[in-house]
Amino acid sequence: MTALGAVTARVDGVLLDVDDTLVDTRGAFAAALAAVADAHLPGDVDHAAVLDHWRADPAGHYGSYTRGETDHRTQRRLRADLLHRTFGGAPVGEDAFDAWDELFWGTFERSWRAFDDAAAFLARLRTAGLALGVVTNAAVALQERKLAAVGLDLPVLVGVDTLGYGKPHPDVFLEGARLLGTLPERTAYVGDEPRVDATAAHDAGLVGVWVDRPGARRLDEQDTDAAAMRAAGIVVGTNLAEVATGLGL
Repeated sequence: MTALGAVTARVDGVLLDVDDTLVDTRGAFAAALAAVADAHLPGDVDHAAVLDHWRADPAGHYGSYTRGETDHRTQRRLRADLLHRTFGGAPVGEDAFDAWDELFWGTFERSWRAFDDAAAFLARLRTAGLALGVVTNAAVALQERKLAAVGLDLPVLVGVDTLGYGKPHPDVFLEGARLLGTLPERTAYVGDEPRVDATAAHDAGLVGVWVDRPGARRLDEQDTDAAAMRAAGIVVGTNLAEVATGLGL
């Protein structure tokens, strides 16, 4: 057993999450929500609290989207309205949402950046001869555009629109391995969420990997025990270089 995790067996392929794993989506959301707060919320609003609220998705609207129960625009409008009601802004109904979203989504897309360790990590995996692909809870076309914008060349194999639902359902991980052409037990899944990514992949029979970047946990992840995750057979690293080492590469 290494310091990073209990699983260091050779794998033939690696499936990757995009948001907050390869791309600093948290940073992009911070920029977008700061723009929204400055335009629509009281002047003394705490930008960090606004970001935490959005990422926590307290009403579960994004979760409904990943289960195929609603569409992407609707979940975003409902989250925008709840954000405003929580922090003292005006309601965000259908009539107001288009202008709100032009500011939010436009700033969000302009703020996409790859993490500094992403390109080197992918190069290390390719040098090891591993098959690579993306499994994501966003739409395939969106993630293809995002990866192209940040200069990362990866095929998006499974999105929330592929099966009509997303992670943590085991089918999503198994479909990713099938499309990658690797056995599930010889396929790693690397993601930033301890339950939706690492634990769910592990439970589906893959090698679960959690990228636990410092300061990046969502509100409901603050008490997650990294040592217990490792003991359960999940690879844990605080950056992608540690993840590669934890996989035995």
